[in-house]
Amino acid sequence: MFKKIPRSVIVLGFISFFTDFASEMLYPVTPLFLTAVLGSSMAVVGLIEGLAEITAGFMKGYFGVLSDKIGRRKIFVQTGYGLSGLFKSIPGILPYIPAVFVSRIVDRIGKGIRTSPRDALLGSYSNENNSGRVFGFHRSMDTLGAVAGPLIAMVLLYFYPSNYILVYLVAFLPSLFAIGFTFLVKEVKTPPAKIGSRKTFLLFWKSAPKNYKYVVFMITLFSIVNSSDVFLILRSQEIAKSDTLAIAGYVFFNIVYSLMSYPLGIISDRIGKKYIISAGLMIFSFVYLIFAFYQSIIVIWFCFALYGIYSASTEGIIKAWINDLVDPSFKGSAIGLLNGMMSLGILSGSFFTGLLWDAYGFQLPFLISSTVSFIVAVMLLIKKI
Repeated sequence: MFKKIPRSVIVLGFISFFTDFASEMLYPVTPLFLTAVLGSSMAVVGLIEGLAEITAGFMKGYFGVLSDKIGRRKIFVQTGYGLSGLFKSIPGILPYIPAVFVSRIVDRIGKGIRTSPRDALLGSYSNENNSGRVFGFHRSMDTLGAVAGPLIAMVLLYFYPSNYILVYLVAFLPSLFAIGFTFLVKEVKTPPAKIGSRKTFLLFWKSAPKNYKYVVFMITLFSIVNSSDVFLILRSQEIAKSDTLAIAGYVFFNIVYSLMSYPLGIISDRIGKKYIISAGLMIFSFVYLIFAFYQSIIVIWFCFALYGIYSASTEGIIKAWINDLVDPSFKGSAIGLLNGMMSLGILSGSFFTGLLWDAYGFQLPFLISSTVSFIVAVMLLIKKI
C-alpha cells in the first residue's frame, strides 16, 4: 500500500509524526491550562490562538517565496522544526499567560518557516497522478502523532490530575526526535524562480492561473469562519464535564483523521480533488450545526468522527490541489500565499468566535461557521476547474 511513497516523503512523515506528537500533547491541554489554572477568558484564548496562527501565516508566505527564490527547501525545514521543538515546553518552566503566549508564537514562527518550503518539497517528490497520495500519506503520519500525543497527555493527567506542567515538560522528548530526523531530509534542487524583491505576492498573483486564484479566494472565505479547534474541545468539555473525555474526543477525531487521510488522498487523485474537498466542507458545516444544538456527549463524539473525515478531506488535499495548479518553480509562493490567507482568516475567526461566545454564547459563532462553510462547498463544487 505504501510502496509508491518515496523514501524522502516517509522521512518528512516521521518528522511530522514526532512534531505533532509533541504539539498535540499540548494543544488540547493549553486551553484547559489557560482557563482552569491561569484564569484566562475565552476571548484571550481566541486571541492567543488567532495571533499564533497569523504569525505562522505571514511567515509561511514569506518563507515559501524565499525558498522559491533560492531554489532550496531543506534549510527552512530544519530551522522551522528546530525552533518549534525548543520552545514548545516553555510554559512547563514558566506557568504564566505571557509564557504561553511566547511559546505559542515562537512555535508558530517555526511552523511558518518550515511549512510552505516543506509542502513545496513534498510537491517536488510527486506529480499530478500521485500528489493526493503523497500529501495524504504525510497528513496521515502527521495526524498519527496527533493521536499519540493526546493519549500520552491523558495518561499523564490520569495519574497526575491537573498537572499540566508535567505534560509540557514531557512533550519536549518527541520534539528532540523530530529535530534529529530533519538531518535525513533530501534536498530537491529547483531553478530559482524569477521573483522580484518587492511586491512579490502581487507580482505572483497577477501571473497566477485563474483557477488557482478562485481556489485561494474560496478557501480564504472558509478560513474566516474556521476558528481554532480549541473551541470544539472547550465545548465538549462543557458537555462532558471532564477534561479527560474532552481530550479523548479530540484523540478520537485524530484517529479518524489519520486513518482517512491516505485513502482519501488516493481517491482524490482518481476522481478529482475538488469533489473530495467540497464533500469535506459540507461535513464541516454539518458538524458545526450539531455542535450548536446538541448536548449529548455520544452525539459530540460522533461529530468528532465526522470532523476527522472533514480534516482528511481538506487539509492535505487542498495543498495537493494547489500543487497541481501551479508551475514547479512557484510551488513555495503558491502554497505560501494560500497559507498566509488562511491564517488571516483563522485569526479573525478565532478572535471573533471568542468574543461572540463570551457575549452571546456558543451557538451564534457555530451557526455562522456552519452556514458559510456550506456556501463555500457549493461554490467550489459548481466551478469548472
